[in-house]
Amino acid sequence: MRQNCFRTRLSVPAFVILLGLASGPLAAQPTMLHPRLGVRQVVGGLNLPTALAFIGPNDMLVLEKNTGRVQRVVNGALHSTALDLAVNNSSERGLLGIALHPDFPSNPGVYLYWTCQAAPPPPDSPFFPTETECGDVPATGADSSDILAVPLRGNRVDRFVWNGAALVFDHNLIKLRAFQSDGGPVPPGQGDEGQPARGNHDGGVLAFGPDEKLYVFVGDLGRRGALQNLEFGPRAGDSGVTTPDDQFGGPAPDPSRLSGVILRLNDDGSTPLDNPFYTVGANIGGDTGATVQKIFAYGFRNSFGMAFDGTSARLWLQENGDDTFSEINLVEPGMNGGWIQFAGPSARIEQFKEMETTFGGRNLQQLRWPPTNIADTASDAMRRLFKLPGAHYSEPEFSWKWEVAPGGIGFMNSRALGRQFEGSLFVGAGTPLLNGGYLFRFRLTGNRQKIAVSDPRLNDRVADNLAKHEITESESLLIGRDFGVVTDIETGPNGNLFVVSLSGGAVYEIFGQ
Repeated sequence: MRQNCFRTRLSVPAFVILLGLASGPLAAQPTMLHPRLGVRQVVGGLNLPTALAFIGPNDMLVLEKNTGRVQRVVNGALHSTALDLAVNNSSERGLLGIALHPDFPSNPGVYLYWTCQAAPPPPDSPFFPTETECGDVPATGADSSDILAVPLRGNRVDRFVWNGAALVFDHNLIKLRAFQSDGGPVPPGQGDEGQPARGNHDGGVLAFGPDEKLYVFVGDLGRRGALQNLEFGPRAGDSGVTTPDDQFGGPAPDPSRLSGVILRLNDDGSTPLDNPFYTVGANIGGDTGATVQKIFAYGFRNSFGMAFDGTSARLWLQENGDDTFSEINLVEPGMNGGWIQFAGPSARIEQFKEMETTFGGRNLQQLRWPPTNIADTASDAMRRLFKLPGAHYSEPEFSWKWEVAPGGIGFMNSRALGRQFEGSLFVGAGTPLLNGGYLFRFRLTGNRQKIAVSDPRLNDRVADNLAKHEITESESLLIGRDFGVVTDIETGPNGNLFVVSLSGGAVYEIFGQ
């Protein structure tokens, strides 16, 4: 989902640290900083809510990360449990994303992104999962926090059908990488011998676009292959000699290395023929080619926020940095976001390298490609990018120099708050370390392709904040505080803005006054 005293390296992302703080209510209730806006709690008492979808006026489905439950909330009260999946909820795994079919309710499809379970490997062999995939039919019931109790491809997107009272499984669309245990002896010399098992950077955001295609964000899952702009693998450098990404092969983008991407799928899970790399994948062939065909954009680290602009129909994404350069991106078909060769604007690559090699853990989390490998110049980094035919690098539309941990994002797609807020992009926090969990408001330029700024310090579209989790130069964007960890922001049927707070266990409604 913030001052110099936080210059100690966090062993896991702030979003995960938060989960230990989320068992009780926030110390303060959210407040809005604009006199024409107010905020109220719609529902509380939720267990780590991650996302919501309205199935009618005052009727919503809310996901709970760790319980695997889809809770139905009617008129502000918990009504019933529509589904209870048996999730692996270790770290950032669990029940993560929801999207309704664009023709809902005439088409009653409800799509969920979640992490299934497998029996954990034996203690003497923790580097290979016991299963490649879960079965197609989802398991329900008890959940697991065992970080190794997942199959290799344990993240998945499934279609369910809303029957008016519950969600009934229909079919699986795709199964995605989940298992991360990179500290083993295979492949030799990988450099990850000290790497603990992890369960983060799963992504999990779902959204149907105006084209009625399903967009799926998948985080990098700690992979260091071609889709992370390491064409020959993490230890190959520029030699052209391929080295494996991990103990399962790579670095080519086969189904087990499909990570750091936005996928574009038909509503049944098949691949649209007009995807930007469809022909490229057909030429590659096999499982790798079929995987490439599904990609809409790649080269991303991780994100908890993806949303379509209701005015322009364009797709926007926030991207979390390691210690540096949080980003707001306008995502175009065939875009390469630049990770791991770039974070932040290409012109800032010297800062990116200097900060990541001198601050905190100095390892970009994954040990096998240290930040000392970052290029010294933008031109060298550009040369190193993995370039699928037709792909293009795209600069972020806004950045913070030091990571501020953005969370969920959403557009205000009505005039209910007043005409001045219509079309604004709201961005929540992935940590409560600043202002109890900030809420930023961004305005877009007239062509809806750039971030509009009024503070001259932001003319370069970079907030040169002073430390990690600190917001100098972006104070003018702050519009709310004490929202905790924000995992979803949606315009509701009544036109107001609804904010999901994972750490508050609540859904809040922002309204005009």
